[in-house]
Amino acid sequence: MRLNGSQILSKALHEEGVEVIFGIPGGTIMPLYDEMHKHPMRHLLVRHEQAAAHMADGYARVKRDVGVCMGTSGPGATNLVTGILNAHMDSSPIVAITVNVPSAMIGTDAFQEADISGITIPVTKQNYFVRHTRDLARIVKEAFYIARHGRPGPVHIDIPKDVLLNEADFVYPTAVDLPGFQPTFEGSLVQIRKAARLIERARRPVIIAGQGVLISQASAELLAFAEKTDIPVVNTLLGLSSFPQSHRLYNGWPGMHGYVYSSYSVDQADLVIGIGNRFDDRFCGKFSAFAPKAKIVHIDIDPAEIGKNVRVDVPIVGDVKRVLNKLTPEIGECESHDEWFEQIAEWKREFPLKQYPDDTPHLFTPQVINAITKATDGKAYIVADVGQHQMFAAQYYPFEEPGQFQTSGGLGTMGYSLPAAIGVQVARPDKEVWAIAGDGCFQMNLQELAVLIQDRVPVKIAVVNNGYLGMVRQWQQLFWEGNYQHVDLATGTPDFVKLAEAYAIPGWRVTKPSELNAAIAAARAHPGPALVEFCVYREENVFPMVPSGAALSEVIPDTPYVPAAIATPIPAAAPAAPAAPAPVHA
Repeated sequence: MRLNGSQILSKALHEEGVEVIFGIPGGTIMPLYDEMHKHPMRHLLVRHEQAAAHMADGYARVKRDVGVCMGTSGPGATNLVTGILNAHMDSSPIVAITVNVPSAMIGTDAFQEADISGITIPVTKQNYFVRHTRDLARIVKEAFYIARHGRPGPVHIDIPKDVLLNEADFVYPTAVDLPGFQPTFEGSLVQIRKAARLIERARRPVIIAGQGVLISQASAELLAFAEKTDIPVVNTLLGLSSFPQSHRLYNGWPGMHGYVYSSYSVDQADLVIGIGNRFDDRFCGKFSAFAPKAKIVHIDIDPAEIGKNVRVDVPIVGDVKRVLNKLTPEIGECESHDEWFEQIAEWKREFPLKQYPDDTPHLFTPQVINAITKATDGKAYIVADVGQHQMFAAQYYPFEEPGQFQTSGGLGTMGYSLPAAIGVQVARPDKEVWAIAGDGCFQMNLQELAVLIQDRVPVKIAVVNNGYLGMVRQWQQLFWEGNYQHVDLATGTPDFVKLAEAYAIPGWRVTKPSELNAAIAAARAHPGPALVEFCVYREENVFPMVPSGAALSEVIPDTPYVPAAIATPIPAAAPAAPAAPAPVHA
C-alpha cells in the first residue's frame, strides 16, 4: 500500500494503540494534522508545548502505557524539552513527535529551524531524525518499543516536513530488530539467594519501595514480600502509593522532608532492601553517610543505577515484579523484628508530624490537605506541583491505591501539576483528580485552564497561595540569614478566582479554617473543573528537614506550632463568596 508520510505516521500511531495525543499545530506539522483527524485518536489542543509533554507524562504514569505529545518545528519543538526531560528523570514512557523544516533547508537557519534532535539527545532514552519516508513505520515501531520496555523513558522522533509529504510503501512491522537493546528482566538466581540469606539474618531491616514498584505493577508482590518477611516499608517520594499506608508495616517516607522516624529507621537499619528506587540525594542525604550500619540489596531493572550513588552489597538487575516473585519463595524463617518495631514506634511517638490546633484563625497547608483528604475519603488522585505544598501533600494525604500520587520528583518542575493532572484525568476519567499547586507553580502553566474547558476535563485545582516562592523563601530564611531576595509574589499575583472565572471555571477563596469544608464541597459538587484558592500563612515552613548535604541522622524535627498572634495571612484580594458555577460538564 502506497501512502505519504502523514498517512503512514497516523496509521502507525493507530497500530500502537494510541488513543490520545496532546499537542498544538504549526507550520511544518500541518500535513500531519490534516491527516490525523481521520483516525480514531483524541487530540487535546494545549496552549503551550511544555504542557503537552507534561500531559503525556501524567497520562503515561497512570495509564501504564505510552503518552504521546507533538509540536511543530523551532520553538514548538524546543518548548517540549522541559517536559521531555521531566519524563526522562522520572522514567515516564512518552513519545514526542516534532516536524522540522524540509530536508533541503536543514542547516540553513531557516525560519523556525532548530536542531531538536541534537538538543534532545541527553534528555531522551532514544531519539530519531527520520531521513526517508520508507523508514517512518519502522522508527515508530521501535520508538514505542523502547519507550515501553526495560526502564521506561521518553523517545523523540523529529521528521522533516518533506518526509511527511513523500510517499512510500506501508507495511507496519510486527516486531523490532534491536540487538543493542536487550533489557534484563530476570534477576540472577545466585544474587537472589544471597539476598534471601541476608534477609533471613537481618534484625533491623527496612524495605525502600520506589517508583519501580509502580512501573512494574508489583504492589501486590511487594505486599506479599513485606508480610512474609515482616519488614517495615518506607517509600521514596515517587514510590508513594506503591504500598498501602494503612498497613501495619508502612513506615512513612524518609529524606529531605520525610518523617523523622522513617529517616532514623533507614539510618539505623542493618539491612536496606532497595526495590525499584534510585537512591537519589533527596532521599539519601549525604551519600557517604547513608545507612552506615547496613548491608544493601538493590533491585532495579537499570544496571546503571546499581552502585551509582551508594555502595551495594547484593545487586539484582531485573524487573521488580519478576524478581520479587522469585525472591519471596526463596526466603525461609527470618529473625524476630519485634525489638526493631518497638524502636520505630518509640521514634514515632517522639517525633510526630505537626498537629495544628483546631481553633487557629489562620490557615496552614496541612489543614488544607487534611480537609481535601476528609472530603475525598482519601481516594482522590493527587497531582502535586513542586515546593512546600508538594511536601505537605506527600506528608498528609494517605495513599492506598497504586498510582494515586503523581509529582515531578527528579527534575522538580514547577508548573507540572495542572497539565499532568489533565493527563491523569484523561487516563482515569473514573477517578477524582486534584491538582495541588503553589501560587508560584500555578502561574507557570495556568494557560492550560483553557484545556479543562475545551476538552471537558473535570480536574479540581487547589492553589495554595502564600504569596511567596515558598520553598526558596524557606531556604533563604534558614540558610541565607533571612535575606529574602526576589521571592515575594504577593504584588502582581492575579486574583485566581477571577482568573478561573475568565476561563468559565468556578472558583472559591478560603482564608480561614472555618471556610475549608464548604469551599471544597462546592468544588467537588460542580460537575466540571473547579478551582479553590487557599490563602495560607505566609511564612509557614515545611519540616522535618534533612538539610542539603547532611545525613539522614541529622534530620531537623518538626518545629512547634507558630503562635496565631504572629501569624499573618495573605490579604484576600476579593470577597470569599462562591462564584456562580459555569455550565461545564464532565
